[in-house]
Amino acid sequence: MEKKISICLQGKTLEVRPGLRILDLVEELNFSRVIVAAKVNNRLESLDYRMKGPATIQLVDTSSEDGMRVYRDSLVFVMIRAAKEQLPSGRVHIEHALSNGLFGEIYADQPLIGQNVEDIELRMRAIIAADRPISKHKMPKRTASEIFVKQGQHDKEQLIRYSRRELLNVHSCDEYYDTIADVMVPSTGYLQYFKLRFYLPGFILEFPKRDNPQVIPNYVEQGKLATVYYETEKWSKNMGIANVASLNAAISSGEISELIRISEAYQEKKIMAIADQITSERDRLRVILIAGPSSSGKTTFAHRLSVQLRVNGLHPVAISLDDYFLSRDLTPVDADGNFDFEALEAIDTKLFNEHLSKLIQGESVELPSFNFKNGEREWRGHSLQVSSEQPIIIEGIHGLNDRLTASIPQGRKFKVYVSALTQLNIDDHTRIPTTDVRLIRRIIRDHQFRSYTALNTIARWPSVRRGEEKYIFPFQEDADVMFNSALGYELAVLKKHGEPLLRTIDNKEQAYGESRRLLRLLSHFQILDVDKDVPCNSILREFIGGSCFDK
Repeated sequence: MEKKISICLQGKTLEVRPGLRILDLVEELNFSRVIVAAKVNNRLESLDYRMKGPATIQLVDTSSEDGMRVYRDSLVFVMIRAAKEQLPSGRVHIEHALSNGLFGEIYADQPLIGQNVEDIELRMRAIIAADRPISKHKMPKRTASEIFVKQGQHDKEQLIRYSRRELLNVHSCDEYYDTIADVMVPSTGYLQYFKLRFYLPGFILEFPKRDNPQVIPNYVEQGKLATVYYETEKWSKNMGIANVASLNAAISSGEISELIRISEAYQEKKIMAIADQITSERDRLRVILIAGPSSSGKTTFAHRLSVQLRVNGLHPVAISLDDYFLSRDLTPVDADGNFDFEALEAIDTKLFNEHLSKLIQGESVELPSFNFKNGEREWRGHSLQVSSEQPIIIEGIHGLNDRLTASIPQGRKFKVYVSALTQLNIDDHTRIPTTDVRLIRRIIRDHQFRSYTALNTIARWPSVRRGEEKYIFPFQEDADVMFNSALGYELAVLKKHGEPLLRTIDNKEQAYGESRRLLRLLSHFQILDVDKDVPCNSILREFIGGSCFDK
């Protein structure tokens, strides 16, 4: 009698034969949802994973973040294969996220035109209609290098030189090989929903969203965001640091200290330009609003902007939005019944606007202080009066939403959007998501300053992301200026701080899969153990410690 192994699938215990693929099990049970991957003991695995022993298995579809990531990575894989077939001499470079898709460029003998993009989309749909298998291989570094050199992907070959892993995860579809991700869908037929559009000088590959995975949302133009990405990527390429392999080479050659100084000087120049813009309209602009998603470095940016404004003869004052929280009994709750401190309705906007109006007109006001222990507002006799040379700086999640400052005319406000818009790619085809950089920053900061574990931070992250999607991103194009707080060298520094924290999460925890994914990202970097070279006013100091702005 064949020996069986016991698994727990979606909370139900089943006896299955050893070596059975998860895909075989999914097909036998005929699920109504489209399953794209699975979590085996909390680790994300491809559906071709063969069961070896007792395990807890959770099926993953595109309504989850993990599932949609697998879908996107697989679609990028097919798009690059199609582009290589249509433009054999072309070099595809995935640049960054834009609206509900990814922007990229194809460097070929001739400039890309709309017809090229249409041809690539038609080829993608033919590959998908053929339902070609996407196979996963574990292969030695040398074998992988030889394949990529043969395919003309020298960026991957250069990256592999720095890898400490002897066996690499490589996916293939017919004769095409790539290393975009560790987990992909089993075959191209899963990838029915997408749109490829020409977007001068490149393309945008559009995806569905988790809440409606069978529909491509209407494209929303994000011109300001695209411009910031373009400027940053152009600067990075001019510096010769466009991917992880080139950064690793700079670390190995000892040139990294100079790169750090130049990167920090570039950011300071950008902050100086923003301060000059505000100063040039000092008679008109009285309120400076700074907003951005979690772990973007808003606090350090606000300090550095204040310094530059003082250089220009202004004397800014800061007001904390946190002190205008409503009492706990008036705070709104979310769908789970928890206090929703990120909702605009959690702030006493009426009192806030009244105080701003009086301050701008030269009147003295008594500012509140919020007691987070008892959840009540307190009055401690803290009065403030400002002159015309004292712009008011307000940092907070709702800074770009005009409902926050409804009583202040548009012409008196200056809005700054701050985010860590990562300009570095792992290789031509594999971008580093901005969200991942911010999460790694937050894990390190939460451990350093709040005594939170990596497990705590990762568990809370989905809630943080929901707040950003609802309260920040819809307003980012309303900013007067965008500031990119990402530093090209930072993940090499954060690796030393982040890896030990991520390794504390074991496979009994739901966050295990996320910790492994982030560790895979950091594994591509050489450790940069030069904290002393990071300036004390660097945005990076907000996360690793040692900031000269710490009280």
